[in-house]
Amino acid sequence: MFQDPAHPPQVPVPDEAALVAQAIEGSEPALMALLERFGPQVRQRMIGKVAPKWQSVLELDDVMQVTYIEAFLQIEKFKPKGNGAFLAWLTLAAENNLRDAIRGLERAKRPNPKNQVSNSSSDDSYTALVEILGVTNTTPSVHASMGELKAILDQVLCELPVDYEQVIRIMDLEGRTVSDAAAEMGRSCGAIHMLRARAHERLKSLLGTPSRFFSSPG
Repeated sequence: MFQDPAHPPQVPVPDEAALVAQAIEGSEPALMALLERFGPQVRQRMIGKVAPKWQSVLELDDVMQVTYIEAFLQIEKFKPKGNGAFLAWLTLAAENNLRDAIRGLERAKRPNPKNQVSNSSSDDSYTALVEILGVTNTTPSVHASMGELKAILDQVLCELPVDYEQVIRIMDLEGRTVSDAAAEMGRSCGAIHMLRARAHERLKSLLGTPSRFFSSPG
């Protein structure tokens, strides 16, 4: 049958429900299609939500990049509730990332010494990181040797997205500043705060309960 080249056949576009179902099942192309479809709408919603005083250290593109990472990590937990649900979910993720970035920037202006990771030694930085995450209520070295602790953390860090692993190593394990991380990673300071907050959440989730790695003293 002759096909007029000026009027090519229309390729049906998968509806949102179909793409969401495929994405939840692990289809990266389906998730990419959803992000391409709804990401620009979410970005548009974020415009105007960054206060002028933070605009020099926080970019919307950074917010969206972290949001896309989280979408890949969390999509299997998404509960579809009809058309519009994915857009609402992605918007909420972006708003949470923006909130965490601003909170980090505000804390940086008035740092709390209790929140600073000691970098007196490499060993101390690993212990401090686990304590900050709240994985265990007691000093990890009581339950596991320092060698075991470092091996566990290094193993789990390798399971994180590259940016998450890098920000933890620079700031938590090497004890360097947000500015150092921003310069090395080519990100804004606001993005570093977002990445670190999400990296801590993901690392804590992967570590699981204390009993997974740290046995109680017998």
